[in-house]
Amino acid sequence: MTSKVVVGKAVPRGRFPHVKVSGGFAFVSGTSSRRPDNSIAGASADEFGTVTLDIREQTRAVLENIRDLLAAVGAGLEDLVSVTTYLVSMNDFGGYNEVYGEFFDESGPARTTVAVHQLPHPQLLIEIQAVAAIPDGSDEEE
Repeated sequence: MTSKVVVGKAVPRGRFPHVKVSGGFAFVSGTSSRRPDNSIAGASADEFGTVTLDIREQTRAVLENIRDLLAAVGAGLEDLVSVTTYLVSMNDFGGYNEVYGEFFDESGPARTTVAVHQLPHPQLLIEIQAVAAIPDGSDEEE
């Protein structure tokens, strides 16, 4: 088994890896739109402090972060077999689903989407955990 915290990505907010590889699979920990500088993609505030949250931008950033984490262990989004998505509000399902469809079609991973009370930061609307099959020949011990 290999555990990896990927350099250049937001540091996990606890003692766990970004991704763990075991038995030919990559298990990606819950991933958000948090950037390495701890800012949140899809969250902005105007000069009066009014915060705007964008589910489309957050979803895109989450999937791009997962893509980068998988690349660190020799896999890609095309290797995903299962994703579980956590939304703070099911009112965001349409925007999330729209962006998700830019990355995957019916041949993509199995998917479950659930609503949760809150996520680890008040500006996060979405978190996704994922499982991918490591392609044959990939060096999972890097």
